[in-house]
Amino acid sequence: MIAANLENWFAKVKRPMPWRRRPSPYVCWLSEIMMQQTTYAAVLPYYERFLKKFPTVEKLAAAKESDVLKVWEGLGYYARARNLLKAARLIVEKRHPFRFKWPSASAEWAQVPGVGPYTAAALSSVLNGERVPVVDGNVARVFARVWKLADDFSKLPARAKLAERLQPEIEKCRVPGDFNQAMMELGALVCTPKSPDCAKCPLAKMCAAKKDGAWADYPVKKGKKELPVRKMTAVIVKDAKGRVLLVQNREGGLLKGLWELPTVESAAGVTQVFSHFKLEQKNFKATRMDAEFRDPKSVPLTTATRKVLAACFQ
Repeated sequence: MIAANLENWFAKVKRPMPWRRRPSPYVCWLSEIMMQQTTYAAVLPYYERFLKKFPTVEKLAAAKESDVLKVWEGLGYYARARNLLKAARLIVEKRHPFRFKWPSASAEWAQVPGVGPYTAAALSSVLNGERVPVVDGNVARVFARVWKLADDFSKLPARAKLAERLQPEIEKCRVPGDFNQAMMELGALVCTPKSPDCAKCPLAKMCAAKKDGAWADYPVKKGKKELPVRKMTAVIVKDAKGRVLLVQNREGGLLKGLWELPTVESAAGVTQVFSHFKLEQKNFKATRMDAEFRDPKSVPLTTATRKVLAACFQ
């Protein structure tokens, strides 16, 4: 019942995403990586730009990391871009542990850098018809409500448990890829976090949370930790050629490879008395000495740096 309802609904309402028109391993893989923790509306212009710059996996494999990060600039979670490049090189050079140029089964996709259980299941089901269910945030929200599940779906064991429960359902479906996409589409378009449109839901009649009027209680919300605040001071210097003094993050972490404004720290203040006025001067000293003048349009920038430069040099 779940499989039939989802597939029939999906056939009528599925969005015309560009990678759905002519699914291929490269475009589907790229779209799935981009869609991780990002909305379709945000991804679409980046997807089109990325594909124009790197139309094939061979073109991507031959690219410099800085060029890949520049096209990705602003999409966030930059490890995704670095893993795309790393995986493209492995695939093209055939130095991966699976037999074919492109993986087929979810177990093979899971060996690709940057591909987790959800992405592996999505790709293997859409491209090769493997009957393995996906569980992302959208799917977890849908079935937490349908079955009133109190699990913490931010944890992998809870997601694996839900995948096991969905396995019999995907076994009954006609097209595994459509079944998986239907679950994700339902969470994205109808069974949304704050305002679900239950009147349009193909699973409404069997939804336990809807029956009890308790949809807002699922998924169970865990307390969020308060984010620590980091404060820093940066310097903005522009030369006669329009270049900006920037420094590249070479230390690793989320922003590895990106360029940002050099930071400074407070130094001793100076007070100087002149004949007509008194000068009180605040001083700062640079904490990084490897800054250089670069054209901001030619290098991948952090989001914070792009915002500052946009505000200062409109």
